[in-house]
Amino acid sequence: EVQLVESGGGLVQAGGSLRLSCAASGFTFDDYAMGWFRQAPGKEREGVSCFNSRRSGGGTYYIDSVKGRFTISSDNAKNTVYLQMNSLKPEDTAVYYCAAELWYKSTCHLSHDLYTYWGQGTQVTVSS
Repeated sequence: EVQLVESGGGLVQAGGSLRLSCAASGFTFDDYAMGWFRQAPGKEREGVSCFNSRRSGGGTYYIDSVKGRFTISSDNAKNTVYLQMNSLKPEDTAVYYCAAELWYKSTCHLSHDLYTYWGQGTQVTVSS
């Protein structure tokens, strides 16, 4: 059974940092692209960053609004992907989800329709 379990969310002041973790189980981690998405109240789910499958050479992608502030990484030994979030802004407030998809292409993608497996989400709240 595929499981994705996020952790690390919380309340932080603007300018602060959080590190989200997504522990994966039930599939071969090397074959899957991993994505981080977020959904703010009243808004559609938005892709934030993705990490291409190790089998496809790795590689990362970020949306413009988080470039230079967020870093996605993985620990293959722990089957865990992280999202380090620095210089947080109130507009980063959302429920953050990790997602996984069997992926053998040259780059990862942030279309949520392409991801099959999802975690339960973790709340990130940034106060001004």
